[in-house]
Amino acid sequence: MTLILAATPLGNPGDASTRLREAIESAEIIAAEDSRRFHRLCADIGVTFTGRVISFFEGNEDARSAEILEALANGKNVLIVSDAGMPTISDPGFRVMRDAISKNFEVSVIPGPSAVTMAIALSGLPTDRFTFEGFLPRNSGARSAHLEKLRFEERTMVFFEAPHRLVDSLKGAQSVFGSEREGAICREMTKRYEEIKRGNLSELNAWASEREILGEITLVIAGAQLGAQESTTDAMVARVREFEGAGMDRKSAIAAVAEEFSIAKRIVYAAVVDANKMST
Repeated sequence: MTLILAATPLGNPGDASTRLREAIESAEIIAAEDSRRFHRLCADIGVTFTGRVISFFEGNEDARSAEILEALANGKNVLIVSDAGMPTISDPGFRVMRDAISKNFEVSVIPGPSAVTMAIALSGLPTDRFTFEGFLPRNSGARSAHLEKLRFEERTMVFFEAPHRLVDSLKGAQSVFGSEREGAICREMTKRYEEIKRGNLSELNAWASEREILGEITLVIAGAQLGAQESTTDAMVARVREFEGAGMDRKSAIAAVAEEFSIAKRIVYAAVVDANKMST
């Protein structure tokens, strides 16, 4: 009674591991994000399975998780596979893995292809420290707020994005991080039409806006320079005081600095308050 999470190829069947093949052949129950794509994968890698295949996607994850836990309790071996890459990484699997561990069922992971690590390696950006941010919010306001929280993130950032939202996300990132921040668009990795575009956010935005974007997208953006938050905060506070010295009231000065630095007024206000506390 083992729960196995297995990574599947991002697109190239040649990336399927021997362990993945063996797990498919021996599993009694196979929970697949898309059963049709799973059957295609098996055909592509020449594997025959005898286990029962059940659908396991975001819409039925809660119900299927309970079914999988019941199967484990009855001594069955269950394999979970997503359409591509590792289950639980922006794909179903986290809840059932968490619950299986809490119930002391045996769990195992078969490593393999990863869009996150492949993209960051292809980007040419620093790999010593990075953060995976998943999909950005669809709503423009929520997306801007999320990016704002990452303004001074010093680690390289990796995002998943849908093709039809890529330009909006790049525009949002350019607005928050600045036009010169370096990044890379990784499209259709390991597939026939794999394409990698590197450049600053202004260049990437222009490139994406000029063409129809199709396929799976992973976006990599460089982190902020070390100490950027401290230097920006000092510069904002100094600028507010400069405006106030010229006769502008604080509220107006903060608004002017927020516009000048392309940053939220609440952040400028907080910086001024903190600076005043430190000076008293």
